[in-house]
Amino acid sequence: MQTDYAVVLLTQGLRPAELDRALRSVLAQQGVSTDIVVVGNGWQPTGLPEGVRAVGLPENVGIPAGRNAGVAATSAPMIFFLDDDAWLPEPDTLLRMSQMFAANPRFGLIQPRVTDPQAGADPTRWIPRMHKGDPRHSSAVFSVWEGAVAIPREVFECAGGWPDPFFYAHEGIELAWRVWNCDRIVWYAGDLVAHHPVIDPRRHDEYYRLNARNRVWLARRNLPWPVGLPYIGTWTAVQRIRSRHDPQAWRAWWAGFREGWESDPGARRPISWMTVAEMARYGRPPVV
Repeated sequence: MQTDYAVVLLTQGLRPAELDRALRSVLAQQGVSTDIVVVGNGWQPTGLPEGVRAVGLPENVGIPAGRNAGVAATSAPMIFFLDDDAWLPEPDTLLRMSQMFAANPRFGLIQPRVTDPQAGADPTRWIPRMHKGDPRHSSAVFSVWEGAVAIPREVFECAGGWPDPFFYAHEGIELAWRVWNCDRIVWYAGDLVAHHPVIDPRRHDEYYRLNARNRVWLARRNLPWPVGLPYIGTWTAVQRIRSRHDPQAWRAWWAGFREGWESDPGARRPISWMTVAEMARYGRPPVV
């Protein structure tokens, strides 16, 4: 019998307790079969629960490339990505995702609502839409929080997978845009839940530089230039406002901005004007 889900967990091996919690939450899923792969980004995972496979990478290739390596080691028709510090609190989450895909053939990617059980409210930055509103409200979106997402393999392949060169930051935007370009809908499911601790994304040393570089790369790789240039200009203005009291952050961001133009972002494959129009129809044209 074919496995329903390939589940890819990417880890550097720095959070063994959290990784075990994530794995146990997947092993507890009911109504679906899973092929679970732990990708060791720069190490060889050991001591995994029975039935969980390991894919060790000799060096840290970054988040997108690491996830892609996990996908390459699997063959199930559905793929679920889970961060090593995230977990599924309900045992029917994957089953409900399968039912949503079956009931809505245009759905191409689903992200659940992300909550921290220790916090008093759902962090709004994990609601991937401009007008956040009620976190329990479901809607079409044009970016995703990458730590817990499901996608059919055929759609993942149509989209070209995660963008290997990005290493970290904004890979969920590119994947979402390319899923839309495959004539599928990216869906934020406010009635499904994944848990993740509230953390400051600026904890990463290269946060500002990679955010800036990858903003430029997003446009260079994915957008027709009449909307790509306004997209870059809009985000430059936004970051300048955000960093007006933090000159160090602005210098790091500006260095990444220059790197985005001077370095190779990988293959350019612009989304179609039909996709741009569809995004605009849903209220999020790719200029911001």
